[in-house]
Amino acid sequence: MAYSEVDNVSGYIGNFKVTIRKKARYVDEKQCNACGECAKVCPVAIPDEYQMGFSSRKAIYIQLPQAVPSSYVIDMKTCLGNNPIACAKCLEVCEKKCIDFDMHDEFVTVDVGAIIVAVGNDVYDPTELDEYGYRSYENVITSMEFERLICASGPTEGHFVRPSDRTTPKSIGFVQCVGSRSQKRGNPYCSNICCMNTIKDTVLLKDHYPGIDLKVFYMDIRAFGKGFEDLYMRSKAEGVQYIRGLPGDVEEDPKTGNLIVTVENTTTGKIEKHEVDMLVLSVGLLPRKDSEVVRQLLTLSKTSDGFFMESHPKLKPVDAPTRGVFLAGCAESPKDVKDSVTQASAAASRANIVLAAGKIKVEAITAHIDPDLCKYCGLCVKVCPYKAITQTDRKTKVPAKVIEAACAGCGTCGAECAFGAITMRHFQDNQIYAQIDAILEENSQNKVVVFACNWCSYAGADFAGVSRLQYPATNRLIRTMCSGRVNEDFVLYAFRKGAPIVLVSGCHFADCHYINANRQTVLRVERLWDQLEKKGIRPERLQLEWISAAEGQKFALVMREVEEMRKKVTAKEVEFTKQALAPKKKEEPKEKKEAAKTQ
Repeated sequence: MAYSEVDNVSGYIGNFKVTIRKKARYVDEKQCNACGECAKVCPVAIPDEYQMGFSSRKAIYIQLPQAVPSSYVIDMKTCLGNNPIACAKCLEVCEKKCIDFDMHDEFVTVDVGAIIVAVGNDVYDPTELDEYGYRSYENVITSMEFERLICASGPTEGHFVRPSDRTTPKSIGFVQCVGSRSQKRGNPYCSNICCMNTIKDTVLLKDHYPGIDLKVFYMDIRAFGKGFEDLYMRSKAEGVQYIRGLPGDVEEDPKTGNLIVTVENTTTGKIEKHEVDMLVLSVGLLPRKDSEVVRQLLTLSKTSDGFFMESHPKLKPVDAPTRGVFLAGCAESPKDVKDSVTQASAAASRANIVLAAGKIKVEAITAHIDPDLCKYCGLCVKVCPYKAITQTDRKTKVPAKVIEAACAGCGTCGAECAFGAITMRHFQDNQIYAQIDAILEENSQNKVVVFACNWCSYAGADFAGVSRLQYPATNRLIRTMCSGRVNEDFVLYAFRKGAPIVLVSGCHFADCHYINANRQTVLRVERLWDQLEKKGIRPERLQLEWISAAEGQKFALVMREVEEMRKKVTAKEVEFTKQALAPKKKEEPKEKKEAAKTQ
């Protein structure tokens, strides 16, 4: 559905309901035959975004030659107006009478079983990198602008010219890693495609203009795909000069418009100056600016670089944490065409499995709500990262209910329920209390109770084990699916049973495998710290750590650190904690007290 955007998504795997806003085109796409007479008479002329501003378009236009459907659309932001109509020249010349200024947005609701997110990416704007002179010098362009200039359907019909004087450049420099792999400006990650994109461009230029002088300024070339190294070698064999070092300064010769590039050649250790007719900045890739809207609509997670997080990087690389949602292309990370097509095929196959199954299988770790114990508080609804719990209603006494197809079993709702109404299958409260009892039954003073989430910290312990890393045997782990499952009372119970130190550990803050369930972990631990401090108990006896599955070394280090903390906790301190946290005895009713006195 072209020229549309998703307005709302509800439901769960196999049963999504998607509301789509079909924007008003103001042109009947079924009647329009793209004759172009309307655009000829349109008096508006603005920079064409598709051509990166190298040419202009009208207010009524076709976004790109291959647009589907091949129909014109009116850009109302630049049109002279439709209320009242101030121009209407397009309306007068349209023989098909397919222009309608009274057209409005339409909302279409569709039922789907699975959703594939393929929102693409944005590119880095190098304006902030003053040393390259982008926007200061006409002949400094980005790699995206280069693509339009050399494209057969571009503003120059494929005849490559430099912007300042429309002459064919005799020498071109390429600067790599612009906005990528930088901790200070731009982004710290590698954008994946830039090296091969530049190599491809150099080969293309050499094919079209054999005598052209090409120089590539780089940190290192990453040509790791199938056939990529061969293309790199071909580029070098055709005379492209690769200079190891990124330019520190670019100046323009005002007479010729040429650019003087100053660079430290890290191979020779010398400062060099290179004069080129044009400079192309290989800009990195960014997550879509509007990806936050998609994230909220589909309840997705993001990694620290801003791209959507997959369910598991090795076992479920195209699955989103929300079941029934799949990722493709640069929505998940920077990718080239081949990887994007591969991932799109995988996502389509995974979605087809859902659609063909007919029934959805869920793991037997979902939550169950006892309606008789539910007090309609709605806290479980608020903390559920998957929106898998239906809304309660205190007035009509409608209890919460779990949609099992959407529940992932993180247990955050079970930890939040103060009335014992929620049971987490296979991770029930009584099972966890029993584990605490078993750990602290003997020599409790010498034990550290560790709550470890299944996906990260517990897996980190596994990795520490297979790496033969040593850590103290006094640390005893209790596995939960998520750190969000750790009820505040689990911690207090462990202290009441004599635990000197309690550690809650889970996925890193931005990498929670249950979207944002570990945010609730932070809130609960902070509440516990306050509670312990008020009762005169050192809050540092409760530790919170984020450990990933790959951080076996960190796991072992943390275990050694908490062991050192344990040694400093005295028996007297533990005994005081037991008394301070002991449940208060309920006061007897006044009537009973008076009756006891009279006896």
